[in-house]
Amino acid sequence: VESRYNPNLSVVDNIKLPPTLLSRFDLIYLVLDSPNAEHDRHLAQHLVGLYFETPNVVQPPLDQETLRDYIDYARENIHPEISDEAHKELVEAYLELRGVGYQSGNGTKTISATTRQLESLIRLSEALAKMRYEEVVTKHDVREAFRLMKVATQAAATDPRTGRIDMDMIATGRSTVDREMEETLNIGLKEI
Repeated sequence: VESRYNPNLSVVDNIKLPPTLLSRFDLIYLVLDSPNAEHDRHLAQHLVGLYFETPNVVQPPLDQETLRDYIDYARENIHPEISDEAHKELVEAYLELRGVGYQSGNGTKTISATTRQLESLIRLSEALAKMRYEEVVTKHDVREAFRLMKVATQAAATDPRTGRIDMDMIATGRSTVDREMEETLNIGLKEI
């Protein structure tokens, strides 16, 4: 929208993806370009360094082919099972996500997590174990998946007007506050 991110709008309103598509992502991270003198200097030096006759480039720890082989092997051969402790941790994490909802003025509770977020937690936990070539998902995998999800959700599903996490924004494109205001308006119009 307007070629710049507007912090006064929701993520849904800023990126203009339909909620049906946006709700399918396990994690949504915003990468915003905020002015920062030190960061900007470092980035400029790196970009200018690419134009030297011998480019000044930091080599990654793994070359592309090795990384591709690592990922292919994990995809084909590593299928982690959820341990009992991870199972308990997943249930607790989901309940904690659900508990973030709040009561609004008319008693409606905002949906802060759905079963889709639980499925995301499971996939992310399995992926973390798979990255380490582990056959078992541990509670540490679940905790890291939960941390990643909380950080992503806080940015992507926070209603800029209330400051509260509202999964309705991602699932339907409308916040609970918007829906309640519309319902109140409809009731008022029917009374007229």
